[in-house]
Amino acid sequence: MIVALIIACEVGFWVLLALGLALRYLAKMPRTGAAVLLMEPLLELILLIVTAIDLKNGAPADWKHGLAAVYIGFTVAYGHYTIKWVDGHVAYRFAGGPRPVKRYGLDYAKHEGKLWLRTVLMAVVACGLLQAAIVYVGDGGDTTSLHEWQGTSLKIVSIHAVIALTYLIWQKKDPRGRTEVPEEAPRPQQKTLR
Repeated sequence: MIVALIIACEVGFWVLLALGLALRYLAKMPRTGAAVLLMEPLLELILLIVTAIDLKNGAPADWKHGLAAVYIGFTVAYGHYTIKWVDGHVAYRFAGGPRPVKRYGLDYAKHEGKLWLRTVLMAVVACGLLQAAIVYVGDGGDTTSLHEWQGTSLKIVSIHAVIALTYLIWQKKDPRGRTEVPEEAPRPQQKTLR
């Protein structure tokens, strides 16, 4: 049931995102679209509650509960960023918003460093939820899987750190050979989510 709920939350995230942006830009209903987008955190709250109930009802703590904690951590760290990124691209494509920035060189490396900090936040949230589940289960239950997910979270942070560092060492070059992205003619401004 937990795995099905994680899948439902992920599908629900993208459905709500598509619906919210469609209402915002295609139907010209920005407030309704924003209200739909604000429903996104409810999905993770439902997952958290169901996971806690499952553990309370005596389900053994296993990989599914660990995955739920990591998924919630990922959504906390990357959910708003993803919505903002997609909103910016949709605004540019359908509402005359500004062109999304293409990053190169040190600017791209800094961006990757900021994404790594989001991964650190994901791990902190996930490890905190996993630790709460370990305490909740107590000494009477097997929490090996939850401890393993804590280790997995730290491995993810380490792997992402190496990837982010490569962008600093081998900086991404502008394919046009320019060091700065040229400014283009201003377009009509459309409000995007911030």
